[in-house]
Amino acid sequence: MHDYQYLFDLAIILLSTKLFGLLTRRFNMPQVVGALLAGVILGPAVLGIMGETAFIKEVAEIGVIVLMFCAGMETDIEELKNSGKASFIIAVAGVLVPIAGGFAVAYFFNKPGMIESDAAGTAFLQNMFIGVILTATSVSITVETLKEIGKLKTSSGNAILGAAIIDDILGIIALTIITSMADSSVNIGMVLLKVVGFFAFAGIAGYLFYKFYASWFEKSGKGMHRHSIIVFVFCLAMSYIAEEWFGVADITGAFIAGLIISCTQKTQYVAAKFDTLSYLMLSPVFFASIGLKVDLPKMNATIIIFATVLTIVAVLTKIGGCGLGAKLCKYSNKDCTRIGVGMISRGEVALIVASKGAAVGLLGSNFLAPIVIVVLITTIITPVLLKIVYKDASDVAPIPAGVGSFAENYEELDAYRKGEKGAE
Repeated sequence: MHDYQYLFDLAIILLSTKLFGLLTRRFNMPQVVGALLAGVILGPAVLGIMGETAFIKEVAEIGVIVLMFCAGMETDIEELKNSGKASFIIAVAGVLVPIAGGFAVAYFFNKPGMIESDAAGTAFLQNMFIGVILTATSVSITVETLKEIGKLKTSSGNAILGAAIIDDILGIIALTIITSMADSSVNIGMVLLKVVGFFAFAGIAGYLFYKFYASWFEKSGKGMHRHSIIVFVFCLAMSYIAEEWFGVADITGAFIAGLIISCTQKTQYVAAKFDTLSYLMLSPVFFASIGLKVDLPKMNATIIIFATVLTIVAVLTKIGGCGLGAKLCKYSNKDCTRIGVGMISRGEVALIVASKGAAVGLLGSNFLAPIVIVVLITTIITPVLLKIVYKDASDVAPIPAGVGSFAENYEELDAYRKGEKGAE
């Protein structure tokens, strides 16, 4: 006899994530916070009425692939070139400093007598992985706040957008290297060779896809739905090839596929379709699945202290690292602070990285709850801090000529998705 419990579980997840999402939005917080809380409350941490089943796990994996694919589609490669130098410097500093800070905190707590980790990887890799998690930046939360206060099209706003994108690319590369090293039989040289091989393959695949398909895709004015399906097939194929052929995280393949699609003229149409797919089921299941893994009763005093220290380090390393990078690019002190604050939120990106680490044995169950706490707190405080640092608008520099279209494109894409613009 078939078990149809998964249908009821799915219904509960979709309803609860939406209700909690609406509740958090009333308090001017992103709906992702509500989706996380829904999973925590439904799971063993609070009510214990639901756990992570095989069905939820597989749907969540597809959800994270679609999320990263959409992130790739939102990336404007040309604008990255325009503001690339400053954004790259800010992003590199915003990756190196959090990695060092996260590693230092994990090194102190991840040992016998402090927090006993049940992860399979070595202590060094576990500590490095926590540092990698802290490199993440959720640009969507910052963008929504900057749009709300009218500061998206500013010099600092543009720097935040560009740096956040490069930040995520660097973080994905670091994630790929660390997860590949989790297998003790893997040689680091071979890992790096596979990473280089994948990006070479992705470049060739992207060129062929654009050459033989995208040109027809851009000219065709009929049967647009079939294009969305073919694009999705390309996303899933790149994810599979990345994981199975090169040992690279499947989300890396999905992100690269999104970057390739972002070069086409119909990106907005495809992005709108994938937003609907993600919004209806995949994203709620993914965020809820993270909450379902959290078991708060297991959090003793040491784990609570670790979560507190890690949260403080997560905030300070982004402000300090990105602020330092901005200072090297000759931004004003106030803009350096604004850029650093704008990069604080870890949001869904950190959850994606954390879920991948848990799957390969680099993140023990004792460390998952503190990571979720870091995500929740940084997601909540970023909009508040942004409104504070942008309170004095008199010194906010406008975007220099020729550099501002990235923010404009982001707003145009957002308006398209909300139905304010029709399909081309």
